[in-house]
Amino acid sequence: EGMALPRRNFPPEKICMDWQQRQRPGAGLFNLGNTCYINVILQCLTSTPPLANYLLSHEHSQSCQQQGFCMMCTMEAHVRKVLCSSATAVLPGAVLRDLKFIGEEFEYGRQENAYEFLRCTLKAMHRACLSRRRDLDDSSQETTIVHRIFRGLMKSRVTCLRCQAVVDSYKAFLDVSLDISGASSLLAVLEDCVTPKQLDQKERFRCSKCKKKAAASKKVTVHHAPRVLTLCLERADQWTGTKISKFVEYPEYLDLRPYMSDTAGEPLLCSLYAIVVHSGDTCLEGHFLCYTKASNGLWYKMDDETVDNCDIHTVLGQQAYLLFYAR
Repeated sequence: EGMALPRRNFPPEKICMDWQQRQRPGAGLFNLGNTCYINVILQCLTSTPPLANYLLSHEHSQSCQQQGFCMMCTMEAHVRKVLCSSATAVLPGAVLRDLKFIGEEFEYGRQENAYEFLRCTLKAMHRACLSRRRDLDDSSQETTIVHRIFRGLMKSRVTCLRCQAVVDSYKAFLDVSLDISGASSLLAVLEDCVTPKQLDQKERFRCSKCKKKAAASKKVTVHHAPRVLTLCLERADQWTGTKISKFVEYPEYLDLRPYMSDTAGEPLLCSLYAIVVHSGDTCLEGHFLCYTKASNGLWYKMDDETVDNCDIHTVLGQQAYLLFYAR
């Protein structure tokens, strides 16, 4: 409130959440040795309707003036190759060649984490969208096509238990990481997230109304839901580092309304369209594969160059690592 509205980098009304044209199910992706973590993220992003619609329109490349590496141009060419070529499998060569530009920590031939690759890929795409607009203020920089699709806002409310004064703070996110160690379902994890919790002694805050340190509780809610919600079910135990291999139930359709700052109003429904699964005994080794929903409405298991039909019951029965939901 009271702030000037940001100049719009990408107008929200141009985002189409439904597939604008029916494509063939995407081609598989060759694994050149420990590149499965790259393949699953590329497949999930290719299956993200609003992003794929934009990339297939060539809007970015037609006006891009970036010298050298551009992640948006790279993704545009990749999505077109995967969805429009007649090959059963293709090589994501441009992504592999420019891996260091996506994230300095990635080393070709070494097993890496799919979640970290997703985060770095979205940041690289966001940077590419800003490369031609050096004059944008901070709030305007948050209106790229990447942020229009994936960015949400979390609200943290701290309540003084002495005088009930509240302090609100907000934090943007492109994905949400969830602790699954104590729950058997995604809904239980989300319910626990929005349940107020008392801050411990070390976290006691100084109340601006009481003018002294006081006991307080903290509640975190989704203040603004993204168009695409990306959830990471943390499979590494935070104390031992061992893999959490239990099954955590997740729904095909998720209503975000109970977890919003404003719980009144119409349901805020999201539909599952992609998941990433990690197979292996430890988090430091193993294999990544994914399941994605194509523009024809059917689900496919994508395991590197192999693409097979499957049904929703198979999808919902996996030990999911990443979940992609679209509004």
